[in-house]
Amino acid sequence: MKKYLLPQTGSFYKANLHSHSTVSDGTLTPEEMKALYKSRGYAVLACTDHELMVPHHDLTDDGFLMLTGFELGFEERFHANFLHARVCDLCVLALDPDNDLQPCYHRTKYIPDDRRHLLRFDPDEPDFEREYNADCINEAIRICREKGFFVTYNHPHWSLERYEQYTKYKGMNAMEICNYSSFIDGYDEYNGPIYDDLLRLGNRLFVLGTDDNHNRRDPNCRMWDSFGAFTMIKAQALTYRSVADALLNGHFYASQGPEIHGLWLEDDVLHVTCSPADKVVCTVDQRRCMSRYAEQDKNDPAGRFATHVTFELLPDDVYFRVTVIDENGLKADTNAYFTKDHLKK
Repeated sequence: MKKYLLPQTGSFYKANLHSHSTVSDGTLTPEEMKALYKSRGYAVLACTDHELMVPHHDLTDDGFLMLTGFELGFEERFHANFLHARVCDLCVLALDPDNDLQPCYHRTKYIPDDRRHLLRFDPDEPDFEREYNADCINEAIRICREKGFFVTYNHPHWSLERYEQYTKYKGMNAMEICNYSSFIDGYDEYNGPIYDDLLRLGNRLFVLGTDDNHNRRDPNCRMWDSFGAFTMIKAQALTYRSVADALLNGHFYASQGPEIHGLWLEDDVLHVTCSPADKVVCTVDQRRCMSRYAEQDKNDPAGRFATHVTFELLPDDVYFRVTVIDENGLKADTNAYFTKDHLKK
């Protein structure tokens, strides 16, 4: 019997879950952002402006969904030059469309005075004072999760964070396996190894592909920061609650371009169907990762590409995840799945 890891039913919706508009430091209005992304086949967008959670439900229509969120930042304070300071940035997405009170707010800090009127918060709660340390960051993650938000850890390389920082963070729903804005700026912001670091320490979290776009450059140049990394969400309908439910349950994958059509287990064998790939990799926690190349796919005797590959899993594999790599080196990544939850043996 097949056990589907990506749901068999529902539809895939292309999403950018980290972006910036004129509400903070982006150059496009939320309306312009919607038009831009909708024109390229996206169905879901979150304007995660710095420090300000502003709902844009008026921009949602039958073919496009706006999610509510913001980016919450923690910065080292002892460096005079920001370029030397480590930071931890989190994207925080509301899982309910009516959840419009910003968590971890401060009445007088972190938000420019001319934007403060946009802030909605619970007046009975105290100001949240930020410090760049794991205890404070983990407390913010806990509060946001408790209040019904989906929390993502952003761009560790751009943030200058090292193993000793990011491995102390606990409780986030996901991390960015690819942040396109940082990637095109020259950072090694493809974060598969960091994902494995966190998984091997026992963390359970998902991965997103995001643009983190600000759209400050010429859209015709290679430094344009839109459409380079995205998340494909498998949901039952293009509604806020259905998409939120898919996020909570990990019914999505991250991509720079390749598509993953199906992912299922059958007799403890993992099946992957995908768009034409040069190589498909199954990463596990131990030193027995597996790869399948185009010439090994029996569906294409000419060896030009792989579209359906299999991997045999073992009970002592703590987790497994899949990376699809196309002929241009672009990747798509599944979330990690834990064998004790899925294997029969």
